[in-house]
Amino acid sequence: MSHEKAEARLASEPNEQDRSVTEVSSKPESQPEPTSFASRAWRHMQEPVRASGFAEFELLFLTFCTGIQDAISFPDYHCFASNQTGNTVFLMLAIVLPELNGNMFITPNIGAALGFFLCAGWITGQISHIVGPRRRIWLVCSNFIQSCLVFAAAAIQYRYGTGLHGSTAVIVVALLAFAAGSQVVQSRSLKMTEISTAMATAAWVDLVVDPALFKRKNHPRTRRVMFLLSLIAGSLVGAGIYRTAGSAAAIFVSAVGKSIVTIMYFFNSTDKPRKDEGGDSC
Repeated sequence: MSHEKAEARLASEPNEQDRSVTEVSSKPESQPEPTSFASRAWRHMQEPVRASGFAEFELLFLTFCTGIQDAISFPDYHCFASNQTGNTVFLMLAIVLPELNGNMFITPNIGAALGFFLCAGWITGQISHIVGPRRRIWLVCSNFIQSCLVFAAAAIQYRYGTGLHGSTAVIVVALLAFAAGSQVVQSRSLKMTEISTAMATAAWVDLVVDPALFKRKNHPRTRRVMFLLSLIAGSLVGAGIYRTAGSAAAIFVSAVGKSIVTIMYFFNSTDKPRKDEGGDSC
C-alpha cells in the first residue's frame, strides 16, 4: 500500500520541466520597444525615392528654374549656365577665332561654365554611385547644396552688379554651372531621361521622331512635352524678371524654386523592394 501511495503522489506532482513551461507561459509577453522619432526619421531618409508622378513634377519644377537661369546668363555673360551645347561650340570658336572674344562670346565665362558643369556632373555622379543615386538623404543634400550655390550667385550679383568680364562674372557663372551640372544628374538617377532639366535639343528631336507621337497614351512623349513647356515657361519668366527687376532677382527666384524642391523630396513615396514570387532558385 505504501508503495502505491508513493507512485500516486509522484504522478500528481508536476515535474521540473512542466514547472518551467508553466512559469514561462505565465510571464507576460514582452512588448516591442517603441521606435524613437530620430530612428524613424533616419530610416525615412535612407529609403530610395520612387520614380513617381510627384518626382516628375519636381524635375519639371527644376526645369522651370533652369529656364530662369539661362534666360539671364546669356545676356549678362554671353554664355549658358546650363545648356552646354552652345558653350562647347563657342569654346571651339575661341580656339580657332580668338578675335571674336569679347563680341560674340567671353572665353573665360564659357570655359568656366563648361568646366564647372562637367566637374559637378562627375563629382555628383560618382558620389551617387557610392551612397545610392535615389536615396532620399542624397537627393535632399544634393539639391540643398545646389540651392545654396544659386543663392550665393544671386548675392554676388546683387552686391557687385553684373559685368561681362572679370572674376565676379567667372565666379557667378561657375556657381550656376556647378549647380546645373549636379541637377542634371538627378534626372538620370530617377530614371527619367526625357526630363533632363536642362538640354532641349535631344528632347525636341526625340519628340518629333516618336512613332507614337499622336497616340493618346504615350508617357515618354508627354514627359518630353512637359519638359519643353517648363523650360520655355521658365525662360519667359526669367526674361520678364530680368527686364523688370534685374538678373539678381531672377537668380534669387530660381534659388527659391530649387529650395522648394529640396523640401518636397522629404515627401516622395518610397520605392519598395521587389519580392521574388517564385522563391529562391537553386
